[in-house]
Amino acid sequence: MNIAHLCRRAAVTVDANTPLEEAALLMFDEHVGALVVVTADEPPKVVGVVTDRDIVVDAVARGPALGDGLLIGHLAKSPPIAVQGTADVHEAAAAMEQAGVRRLLVVDDDGGVIGVVSADDLLVAVADDLRLLAAALRKGLAHEHQDRSVPPPPKAQRPVYPYFGTAAAH
Repeated sequence: MNIAHLCRRAAVTVDANTPLEEAALLMFDEHVGALVVVTADEPPKVVGVVTDRDIVVDAVARGPALGDGLLIGHLAKSPPIAVQGTADVHEAAAAMEQAGVRRLLVVDDDGGVIGVVSADDLLVAVADDLRLLAAALRKGLAHEHQDRSVPPPPKAQRPVYPYFGTAAAH
């Protein structure tokens, strides 16, 4: 599966000169944890990415005086880390690990932003694949038991693990 399939919606962008409070409200209104910070150019160019955590740790937690008049572009992590939309989950996870980030921009061949993929998105994708694999294993075992008769184990004395005492023979 390529990463572009995990981008369920377009990236939410915000101009770098937007006040912090306005950007935070945009995150709230759009129900996103990250904004792609862009220039006012036509077409806009990506400056960086700001997450809800960036806002809390880099601005709010340091006191209200820091947040006053702060523009979202001041918090943008630059350069933003991106992967091609054709990258697979492993490549995206490796890029996150190498850069120490939890979100990546996903771009097309021309550098256009397709969306943002998070570590949560990758975990869900991997979990879905593991669920399918586990179901395949269970079905395989069920077919194996149906297709051939497995004789019951012979009744015999069970081995004893000596550190817990003895087991009675059946």
